[in-house]
Amino acid sequence: MSAIPVADDVLDAEVGVLTLGEVADIIGQSENKVRQMLRDGHLIAVRRDGQLVVPAEFLGKNGVIKGLPGTITVLSDSGYNRTEMLRWLYSEDESLPGVTPINALRTNHGTEVKRRAQAMAF
Repeated sequence: MSAIPVADDVLDAEVGVLTLGEVADIIGQSENKVRQMLRDGHLIAVRRDGQLVVPAEFLGKNGVIKGLPGTITVLSDSGYNRTEMLRWLYSEDESLPGVTPINALRTNHGTEVKRRAQAMAF
């Protein structure tokens, strides 16, 4: 089994995080499924206080927010590592609805977020 890729914790301290067990409960899957989602690039985890955690904003009431896995794939294909992806997702951009890419994804502006992620590759 391959190791779970982990980003450096570049998140502000006030960004809420969830343990893998909490993520599993929210999405109604096993913790092993959450680990597979991390390996497959559908989520990004950081290590905080010795525990693997996922930003709470990555999840909505129906599971992983729409557009996040695709955005992670686009960024990965563009050569970004997990830490750079996380930093970009939480970077302020006043021209985006929601001000940050993660907030824009949460408000159903995934197409615009992915368009910007693709443009960064060039």
